[in-house]
Formats: sequence, structure tokens, C-alpha cells
Amino acid sequence: MPGLEDKDVEVNVADNVLTIRGEKKADRDEKNKNYQIVERSYGAFARTIELPDGVDAAAIKASIAKGVLKVTVPKPVPAKSTKVEIKSAA
Repeated sequence: MPGLEDKDVEVNVADNVLTIRGEKKADRDEKNKNYQIVERSYGAFARTIELPDGVDAAAIKASIAKGVLKVTVPKPVPAKSTKVEIKSAA
């Protein structure tokens, strides 16, 4: 995500779906004695990723540095199995 800052990116988690949204805005204004150039470009993006069951949404962390977004999702807690005792019917 080169050129983006933390205020330009949004990370949300709802119903085991991680959504990353952002918008890139670039303005260029160049003035010279004989001409003037004004350019504006905008681009929005969104990515969604379905998370496995058991992920703690409160433990998800995100950081951005030098145009690289790092989202850390902890491993879900494995489901515990319990043994069911079988009784014989008389």
C-alpha cells in the first residue's frame, strides 16, 4: 500500500469476516511560467477474508509502516473433544 497512511486504511472484523478498506488520493499541482498542470487521482479498494471459527476478534492487531500493512490474527483455540460414555441398554 505505497503512499497510504494509517488514516487512509480501515480494518474491521464482523461475523468472522475481516475487511480491509482504503482509499488512495494523489494530487499534483505544478506551476511554471508558461503552463500549469493539475492532476488528481483517486482509487478505493476493499478486500474481505473469511476467518476460521474460534478466532478472538479483540486480539487481532494491524500496523502499517513504509507502505506495508501487517494484520496479525491469532490462531483459533482448538476445539476440545470429550469422550461420551456408552451405556448398554437392558
